[in-house]
Amino acid sequence: MRAKHLVWIRRTSQAVFLGLFLVLLVMSRLPEDVYLQYSVVFSSDADLRLDQPVTFFFQLDPLIWLSSLVSGHRLIHGFWWALGLLLVTLFLGRAFCGFICPLGTIHHIVGWVKPALKGDRMTKANQKTPGNRVKYFLLITLLVGAIIGLNIAGLIDPISLLFRSMALAVLPAAGIGLKETFDMMAASDIKVLNYLSYGGEALVSPVFGYGYPAYKTAWLIGLIFLVILFLNRIRPRFWCRILCPLGALLGIFSRFSILRLEKDHAKCTECSLCAKGCQGAASPMPSQAWENAECVLCFNCFDVCPEDALSFSFRWSPKLNKKPDMGRRAVLGGLVAGISLPLFARLDFSAHHVSDPRLIRPPGALPEEDFLRLCQRCGLCMKACPTNVINPTLAEAGMAGFWTPHLIMTQGYCEYTCTLCGSLCSTGAITEISAKEKLERPIKIGSAYIDRGRCLPWSGNGPCIVCQELCPTSPKAIYLRKEVVPSPTHAPMQVDVPYVDLKRCNGCGICENKCPVRGRPAIRVIAAGESRSIRNQILLTGSVS
Repeated sequence: MRAKHLVWIRRTSQAVFLGLFLVLLVMSRLPEDVYLQYSVVFSSDADLRLDQPVTFFFQLDPLIWLSSLVSGHRLIHGFWWALGLLLVTLFLGRAFCGFICPLGTIHHIVGWVKPALKGDRMTKANQKTPGNRVKYFLLITLLVGAIIGLNIAGLIDPISLLFRSMALAVLPAAGIGLKETFDMMAASDIKVLNYLSYGGEALVSPVFGYGYPAYKTAWLIGLIFLVILFLNRIRPRFWCRILCPLGALLGIFSRFSILRLEKDHAKCTECSLCAKGCQGAASPMPSQAWENAECVLCFNCFDVCPEDALSFSFRWSPKLNKKPDMGRRAVLGGLVAGISLPLFARLDFSAHHVSDPRLIRPPGALPEEDFLRLCQRCGLCMKACPTNVINPTLAEAGMAGFWTPHLIMTQGYCEYTCTLCGSLCSTGAITEISAKEKLERPIKIGSAYIDRGRCLPWSGNGPCIVCQELCPTSPKAIYLRKEVVPSPTHAPMQVDVPYVDLKRCNGCGICENKCPVRGRPAIRVIAAGESRSIRNQILLTGSVS
């Protein structure tokens, strides 16, 4: 097959898989008709599920599968896709990096649209450097840490990183910018702009959502993503060459690949065009030893060679390909870091003590230790949450739980019958439960308490029964009693004051979210009383599901 054909096949494959990733990203939310039938869907025992395979790329990722296996001792759903990819790597090398990986494709596009280096500088930049060993250091750190019990692979796994960045930062930022623009157009006195704003909002809402989603630390997630893209100004596909732990894992397996680069030394004129076009710094020049573990199969070297000195062919040989150049320091450093990080992670958040009261996990979340062993911090549960209540943590869960999901009730609330987050979790950190199971067990994520100094009836500042009216449990967890309280003028005042029945409260947070006292609501939810923890209880006689 000609080089031009291989290059166009690679480009077509990249476009298809990047498009598929973006489509699944957009589709990882409830469709509009669910909201239109809100009273039917959310008030029934029917389970909310997405029909689209939005977890496909996570199931295809061998690093997610392997880190979940060694850390949580669990085979994730659909792991056969990851095993199949490893099998393909054994025969074709890092084909995933060149043909499938959506983050690799984005880096390829960024480097092509605005190349930072040209001519001899590009040739020099595409030479292999000791910095290529950093990704092996990161891979060893992640896997050793996962074996000991700290699974932070999702922080820099390319699929998790890209989904988190797009879902929590890029799409919300673009959506807010577009909708604010349409709002300005709708507020104008020009009818044409009014009509354009209505039509524009109808077009963009299915992609960016129907509200104004916001996520804590989204600015940091977006900033890191921009920095990673900017690094292509230093080296083409800097992430893939230097930092990607999945690329390092696939590079190790590619040693057994039977797809090899054949070099004809007699035809080579040392023009260096192959090195200039190489996307992986794989040393394609005939005068150099080919680094198959670094090759991302872009086929640029084969395509640009004017002398036909390079070609790819399938060749079985008892002699394996050149082993990856990990470097002794990278290996030893990875071992030390992998052992140290799990120990350091226990210094600011100990699994042997009750967690932060703000750390309210989604319904169905495993006990904290098991949860942290499996959660990939991908942001899928946050993107799909219909009320925008699930957000990434910052310090609430300590270093070990950085960017894992937790609920912020002032921003949303856990819909009473919704179990969507558990149905989408690719690793099982949030178990899949039914709406019936959530209600009948019941599954509690926390407990509400009343701040009497801020509560309008309790402080004597006026009547209010919002929390009791909106409480979804049956019988209601919030009930009213007539009490005589002093008013601000010290005169006695009879009002209905709210109380919380902790045995009935499931911690959904709608009372906190809808409380008319803004800023710091008068009724708040804390993690105490959650079903998943035996220690984190309020009622000693209460049952733990």
